[in-house]
Amino acid sequence: MGPVLAGVLQLLALMAALALAYKPLGTYMAKVYTSDKHLRVEKWIYKGIGADPDTEMRWPAYLRGVLAFSLAGVLFLYVLQRLQGVLPGSLGFASIDPDQAFNTAASFVSNTNWQSYSGEQAMGHVVQTAGLAVQNFVSAAVGMAVAVALVRGFAGSRTGELGNFWSDLVRGVVRLLVPIAVVGALVLVACGVIQNFSGIHEVGQFMGGTQEWNGGAVASQEAIKELGTNGGGYFNANSSHPFENPTPFTNLFEIFLILLIPFSITRTFGIMVGSVRQGYAILATMATIWVGFVALMMWTEFSHHGPAFEAAGGATEGKEVRFGIGASSIFAVSTTLTSTGAVDSFHSSFTGLGGGITLLGMMLGEIAPGGVGSGLYGMLIMAIIAVFIAGLMVGRTPEYLGKKIGSREIKLAACYILITPALVLVFTACAMALPAPANSMTNSGAHGFSEILYAYTSGANNNGSAFAGLNADTQWFNTTIGLAMLLGRFVPMVFVLALAGSLAEQKPVPVTAGTLRTDKPLYTGLLVGTIIIITGLTYFPALALGPLAEGLA
Repeated sequence: MGPVLAGVLQLLALMAALALAYKPLGTYMAKVYTSDKHLRVEKWIYKGIGADPDTEMRWPAYLRGVLAFSLAGVLFLYVLQRLQGVLPGSLGFASIDPDQAFNTAASFVSNTNWQSYSGEQAMGHVVQTAGLAVQNFVSAAVGMAVAVALVRGFAGSRTGELGNFWSDLVRGVVRLLVPIAVVGALVLVACGVIQNFSGIHEVGQFMGGTQEWNGGAVASQEAIKELGTNGGGYFNANSSHPFENPTPFTNLFEIFLILLIPFSITRTFGIMVGSVRQGYAILATMATIWVGFVALMMWTEFSHHGPAFEAAGGATEGKEVRFGIGASSIFAVSTTLTSTGAVDSFHSSFTGLGGGITLLGMMLGEIAPGGVGSGLYGMLIMAIIAVFIAGLMVGRTPEYLGKKIGSREIKLAACYILITPALVLVFTACAMALPAPANSMTNSGAHGFSEILYAYTSGANNNGSAFAGLNADTQWFNTTIGLAMLLGRFVPMVFVLALAGSLAEQKPVPVTAGTLRTDKPLYTGLLVGTIIIITGLTYFPALALGPLAEGLA
């Protein structure tokens, strides 16, 4: 079997598995977020944190809950890292420096999981399990809670109420993420991923010296890292490490976990707004972009430009030989079109155009299918922009799901789509203009610029993957990327929740003959075009200086 056919068959198998899980998981998630009953363990949690899960919140109260909980997470994780040197079970590792501790705390709480350190050489069992793994669960649950709040905004009528943040947070963890992650971890352990609390071992000679490996609760963290679209690896090699991803099957299974909730939550959206067809329209938009990007990535990486590529069958540099070019391409697209950031290959070693595809995936806003929760609310923001554009073309007040899109709604949507590009481009410009950040670049020219652009794109979009050619463990990058991650995560949430509150206060308008049907293929095509055009207009000059210049050279 040729490598191209193998890659296509893996893609088809992945799509079939996602299709089988779509309906039951999407329906179950709708029941989770609409149920009026609380499990016993949930009641214990509410009592412990002093929250009343039955109190309805308007958007300012919901936002305060999101920000207060996330701030507490940043402070706790920062202190835990600073105390690592005196904690038991830390494998003898020293406490983390202040700038790197801030960067890591901001990274995991913002669901980014950018890592400027080597996990097996810096973090002990306590920080990995009590700090990083916990944030993998709760940061994902925060994203889902905000998405559900926006959906309630569309479904609500003259109430302004968006549900209860604490209830949404706890249910997301207890009823959804933990059960699926447990099953995922068991599958990974059965396939060879390690799960232990062993210390550091010398495992033999390597280039004249001894080689050391440390164990850890890897399978459990790997499962939630992919399921929650987090991405932080237990080891520096991330999902190319055999302890995290030992076989082609585990590689495909991890991609499945990455895409499972982001695709399935579109059905949850359709059920909650009373029209499953609306969910299918959003799903079709996401799937069209994802399949298109995978096909484009495979084409760029399998293309034979020169005798070396022709002899190898494609661009094999930076690819793990256990997985090959096809599986690496699917993983790279899936991780950058979501907010995962896990990697099973070095994106810096992709072809110039291939590296540009990973960049463009993040620049779209990671909405196809996007992160857990964040992908859905990002796509719904784009849906509002699309109906606004359609309204301008026909001279009619735009409507979406029975809600009028007025000046307030479009201003909030515009602020949402502008904040992340502003963070990316401003921080990239500062880094290129100052002498110290440029010293961290491994390469010069267009590829070196792509390294810097990729780092801030990954941080501000809460992705977390790296181009693998930039020394980001400096005070400048730890601080600025940390700020980009926090601002890129929580400032857009302000606009999302304000928009949800504005929509929830409206009375639904009746459907008329002039209403744009947003559950039809025509609208799906409009939405895809809107996403590509907005991203292209925003980022094309930066892409032209980096990956496009390199790819066309």
